[in-house]
Amino acid sequence: MSGRKHIFIILAVTVSVSLTASALTALFLFRYYSRLQFDMADDICREVLEQDPNVQPVLSAALKEYTVSGQDSSMNSSLLTAWGYRESDFSGTVSHWHLAAAAAGVLSGIFLFACTFLYRNRTESARIQALTNDLEKINMGKAAFLSVHGEDVFSRLEDEIYKTVTFLYQTKDAAVTAKKDFADNLSNIAHQIKTPITAISLSVQTMKQERDNPYTKQIQKQLRRLTRLEESLLLLSRLDAGVLPLHKEEIDVFTVLTLAADELQELFAQSGTSIRIPELGQMAVTADWDWTIEIFINLMKNCGEHNTGGIVHCFYSQNPMYTEILIWDEGKGFDQEDIPHLFERFYRGKNAREGGIGIGLALAKEMMERQNGTLRAGNMPGGGACFEIRFYSC
Repeated sequence: MSGRKHIFIILAVTVSVSLTASALTALFLFRYYSRLQFDMADDICREVLEQDPNVQPVLSAALKEYTVSGQDSSMNSSLLTAWGYRESDFSGTVSHWHLAAAAAGVLSGIFLFACTFLYRNRTESARIQALTNDLEKINMGKAAFLSVHGEDVFSRLEDEIYKTVTFLYQTKDAAVTAKKDFADNLSNIAHQIKTPITAISLSVQTMKQERDNPYTKQIQKQLRRLTRLEESLLLLSRLDAGVLPLHKEEIDVFTVLTLAADELQELFAQSGTSIRIPELGQMAVTADWDWTIEIFINLMKNCGEHNTGGIVHCFYSQNPMYTEILIWDEGKGFDQEDIPHLFERFYRGKNAREGGIGIGLALAKEMMERQNGTLRAGNMPGGGACFEIRFYSC
């Protein structure tokens, strides 16, 4: 509320309190002077009766004519009381007007105070609601925070909210800019790596045609590693920039697991590793088909590399909240020191295979989170690494 409204409320409260106090004071004074009149008439009657007891009938008749009513009372402390008179009998009809005026003053004060309180309460509630609505619009990105209410008791709070919102906007813009710059730099590095890779590949092809060189195979091996790194960097840059498309649809879990296993058949056949996927009925999840297969391939491959000649197990179940998929092996499992860092980019554990670059698990986790899911890793009670995947229903 503005400064003028604030002054108006203070004046209204002051007037209402003043009216109430004035009315109560008037009522108190009226009662006080009525008592004085009563005591004075009582003293006069006593003096007269002491001088001449025979005038009692005359005094009684005169008092009856003066008073408005002659009702009995329980007051016995004075002569007039013994005769059946009260204080109000000597005030005349004016007492009713005094009482009415006092009551009107009290009621007017109470009414004005109640109206002022309700007005202030409603105004404050409306102001709080306006601030709440502004914050909701800001959170939804629909409006900027701008005060249109003038100066009031909420102005300082509004200023602090405005400062906080402005700071958050600036922080968000800085974070978005930094993320975009990081993605651009990562993409530029990947493209820069691509040029020497191409040149080296051509040189290797020329060397193979001219003569056999024992270093050719080593160079080709490093070239393949550099190519994977370049592809991973490009993929990470698209992921960080938020331009990696996801086409979500309902897919059957058993079908996706089977297709992922088929992609690894040739690789696993060389190491004597097998994949066991039980058919547990139709269970659908909403996810990107290609990326979900890529995630399962990555996890199965990770289990197979540390479980040569063993079995990679898959199990899946569904409840109203999520669909859970477990992929585990029969190997030694993860080193306890590695578990907290398994999904960090470019992290390589103690038992990591040669040639890896530490991108696969980090990428799998990020893609799961972008599909309303989670990915966790741990060890089975009896040994063996285990990946727990959950696709949430909502």
